[in-house]
Amino acid sequence: MRIFVCVKQVPDTSGTVAVNEDGTLNRASMETIINPDDLIAMEQALQIKDETGCQVTAVTMGPPPAEGMLRELVAMGADDAILISGREFGGSDTFATSQIIAAGITHVGLQEDDMVFCGRQAIDGDTAQVGPQIAEKLGLPQISYASEITKEGNEVTVKRMLEDGYMMIKTKTPCLITCISDQDKKARYMSLAGIKHSYESPYQIFDFEELKDEPLIQPDKIGLKGSPTNIFKSFTPPQKGIGEMLEGADMKTAETLAAKLLEKHAI
Repeated sequence: MRIFVCVKQVPDTSGTVAVNEDGTLNRASMETIINPDDLIAMEQALQIKDETGCQVTAVTMGPPPAEGMLRELVAMGADDAILISGREFGGSDTFATSQIIAAGITHVGLQEDDMVFCGRQAIDGDTAQVGPQIAEKLGLPQISYASEITKEGNEVTVKRMLEDGYMMIKTKTPCLITCISDQDKKARYMSLAGIKHSYESPYQIFDFEELKDEPLIQPDKIGLKGSPTNIFKSFTPPQKGIGEMLEGADMKTAETLAAKLLEKHAI
């Protein structure tokens, strides 16, 4: 049994967001992090690995520097990693990205008891489209917004979070699940032994030549040419004003707050 965990290296939006003159993000000049929802997807996979001893494989599509992110995930506990990288894949939107990642997973081989985990969405695009599109292109049943995942045999039970509660869903493998992050669930830290292992373990690189014979790799459905979505504009939002903090929890503080809100016509 193997769990493929799809991850993305994204700009650290807590820092400075750099935008090019044409409105696209200047990713080369920005600090990067592992997408938070993807980290939780990895943690969910590693918890199942702790229980079953299954193989966990991190998969990403990106430029060569994404190697560092993959090594972090191996240091956390993933068994191996795959980097899908090639100039032909550059400029891909969610449609083309899912096409390429699905081809990469097919190239490795998806067995009857395997699963694919993704984060709900990436913080740079916030589309939540890639995971479901991968499922569609692999012909897999999918469950989104998963907060808890348990597996017995070829049956998977998922706690799926909703706005007003949750639902419990069962499906059979192979399947794809998108995971959400919450305050109660944190990704584990890298271990010293894991860090050492991450630099001793080679990772696979799938370029265009490696994947070109996969049915999903079609010139008109990958890269910028195969992307039906065009970004109109990206910009740094204007900085909001500095807030005011009122000290105290007594009646006087409450009256001061009420007076300020009345002054601004907020109440």
